[in-house]
Amino acid sequence: MVIFVPILEKEDFMRTTLKSLCLLVLPLASFAQKTVLPGHPDVNTSRLKPGKSLYTIYYVKDQTWTKKGTYTHEITVSGNELKFVADYTDEAGKWFRKRTSVADAKTLSPVSYKSEGLKNTLDLNFGNPITGKYRYTNGDKDKQITIRPTAKFVDFNVSEILFTTLPLDVGYKAIIPEFYYNNSPDSVLSNYVIKDVKSYIQRSPKTGNHESWLVNVLEEESGAIYTYIIDKKDHRIWQREMPAGKGTIEICVNEELDYQPIEARFDKDENLRRTEKGNGVITGTAFARDHNGSKLQVVNIQRAQFAPKGTVVSILPNSAYIEEWKEVNRKIRKRGKLPEVPLDPNVAACIKKTTVYDDKGHFEFTNLMPGEYILFTTFGYTHRYSYSYQSGTSNLVHPSGAVLSSGPIYSSGSGATGATAEIEMKVTIRKDGDKVDVNLKDVR
Repeated sequence: MVIFVPILEKEDFMRTTLKSLCLLVLPLASFAQKTVLPGHPDVNTSRLKPGKSLYTIYYVKDQTWTKKGTYTHEITVSGNELKFVADYTDEAGKWFRKRTSVADAKTLSPVSYKSEGLKNTLDLNFGNPITGKYRYTNGDKDKQITIRPTAKFVDFNVSEILFTTLPLDVGYKAIIPEFYYNNSPDSVLSNYVIKDVKSYIQRSPKTGNHESWLVNVLEEESGAIYTYIIDKKDHRIWQREMPAGKGTIEICVNEELDYQPIEARFDKDENLRRTEKGNGVITGTAFARDHNGSKLQVVNIQRAQFAPKGTVVSILPNSAYIEEWKEVNRKIRKRGKLPEVPLDPNVAACIKKTTVYDDKGHFEFTNLMPGEYILFTTFGYTHRYSYSYQSGTSNLVHPSGAVLSSGPIYSSGSGATGATAEIEMKVTIRKDGDKVDVNLKDVR
């Protein structure tokens, strides 16, 4: 059963829908296809990795990508039971749907299912018969459910992760009977049909290229086609694409929560204390000083140019996290293949700011604990300069007309250009109560 999540249910990499890569017309399932049920030899649950995955949901139409919300997949295993939770939330935070399935950890035979939303809750127990209850949040009477399905099946909520347990290969085909309850016990069974599997290179904006499978799945009852990108190595779902109606495609993109290129952790509380609970002081002068030597013999006329009054100067406690972040991004820039790793969002809250209080570039920071700090600022100024240049050549000429020697003739000039100072430096307070004075200067 196709579930359209009504949400209204990266980066500098190119987002391209996969629909152009799918077959335009997919025939009905052939009789040669195998039927995969829980416990089938093709189901290898050792490929499932416990943990949480985050997906961003986009609606795509005419190459326009609109973020509609997020959903998380979380797998936990306890003894012989596997619990799978799919949690959907819309972008505005006004709608949600949480689906929790419990299945046998080895076979994926369904045990129970629960769906929670704003208007109702559905509980199902997969015994013989299937029993359950609909509960309505508006006070309506609960609805008791009893169903006797005519065949074995997979809980529809678990079907996506079941796809990742299969021995996918070029040309792999299978039929997966699914159970989905939608108020009518007469139509609870349908089929997912894996129609086509091909090799594909998934480009991650964080971790580069990954060899993957492009899997086209037909939802038989509605005729809708799902397209999955499933990693060949770790079997994660990189992306899911499905029709959302009126020419719109819903695309869900894996945000790689497990991507942690920086091992050190940033401690927000500790770094806030360092700039608020001490007695150390840093005073300083922010200015730019030009020494722009070149073939034009540039000489700065006004060498010390102070940061204007009101210029923002910032301070951040240095840490193992900051140093590792810088080193990781330095290596990424050198290789030139991946985007840089963004800073932990908590870093911004730990940056303390002050402003230059006079025309001489002076600033002050107080209440600092012992330790190393990073000072940084940016300001514009006028770079005024004089220069000399060769304007001609002086020749010593023999009466015969032969040039005996020659030498350059120099002239001088002056000019001005706009310039920007970008300054960063490290400062250490060695013991509590120390006062450190620094020159925060940009030498060009």
